[in-house]
Amino acid sequence: MTSTNATPPAALALTDVTLTYPDGDTRLTALDHVSLTVAPAEFTAVVGPSGSGKSTLLAVAATLLTPDGGTVEIAGQDTAALTRAERTRLRRDRIGIVFQQANLIASLTAAEQLEVVGHLRGDRPGAARERARTLLAAVGLDNAKQRRRPHQLSGGERQRVNIARALYAEPAVLLVDEPTSALDHERGAQVLALLAAVTGAHRTGTVLVTHDAALLAGVDRILTMADGRLTGSGLPDQRPPRTSRRASAAAWADATSGTASTA
Repeated sequence: MTSTNATPPAALALTDVTLTYPDGDTRLTALDHVSLTVAPAEFTAVVGPSGSGKSTLLAVAATLLTPDGGTVEIAGQDTAALTRAERTRLRRDRIGIVFQQANLIASLTAAEQLEVVGHLRGDRPGAARERARTLLAAVGLDNAKQRRRPHQLSGGERQRVNIARALYAEPAVLLVDEPTSALDHERGAQVLALLAAVTGAHRTGTVLVTHDAALLAGVDRILTMADGRLTGSGLPDQRPPRTSRRASAAAWADATSGTASTA
């Protein structure tokens, strides 16, 4: 009898991935036989100094770079045989990327930043508008702030727009590149807590790369990257209890299940 409780595929699976670049007469190894599996609803942090390969790891996971060897799977789909157009659709529909800089369009309001994503996906304007309002409310931006342009928002608020935009398509994988580098400690902690909540609520496999481990109390796993290799794993010293993490996820789910707040 076939089981109806089959284990879902990993959100992200990198197996024995190697990537090199030309360096004169030799080649420089950026990723050295890296393997990484991230389950749905798992929040993994990768820490390491600048130049260790963290951003290259994200670029390969996002299918922006093709490795020399190894496999990259997104929600069980092997990306090796995909055409460029198919990889573009995969990124649009299954991968959310939170960049180090928010990269918001200066002339658009916070809501319009998300509505553009809906337009590119072919969503009806009304549906895209409602989706944008709901997600922005859930990340803590009220209606007034949703109508503001990037220069009228704080750094932390711009990153919240960045996160909401990455979640628009309900991605399987959320890739986050140094989201707190331009924020003070308090705002950085708020952004990391938000990422932990959305990881549980949306069941994304989230990978965060950073050179600063001071704000990682909410993650499930910490890996270290050095010289293109992933080494070691562990839990943060002040990891919140799972009950509080479930409560955060439930609060997010409540916020995104109904109409956006008018506060």
